[in-house]
Amino acid sequence: MARDIFERTLPALKEAEAHAQGETPPGLIIRVPDAIDVAEIRRQTGKAQTAFAASIGVPVATLRQGEHHRRQPQGPARVLLALIEKNPRLVEDMLGQPE
Repeated sequence: MARDIFERTLPALKEAEAHAQGETPPGLIIRVPDAIDVAEIRRQTGKAQTAFAASIGVPVATLRQGEHHRRQPQGPARVLLALIEKNPRLVEDMLGQPE
């Protein structure tokens, strides 16, 4: 019985190990949206423009261009905003430190 449990669990353990080493698990597709609503994402965080821009490391002017649809975030900026859309406290949770 213990061997049966081990044999059924082994594939999941191998997948977890691969994921921990940075590999994408089989069957997982990562989709980054083509368009990002920067203003709505910022509103979800509850931050003012200056605070939000500082938290993601961009100039306020760049943030405003995104919010007014004059410019769409590209590459890593779009991925970061998509992550923040899923978890508005992402930056604080991952990088926040007590004062």
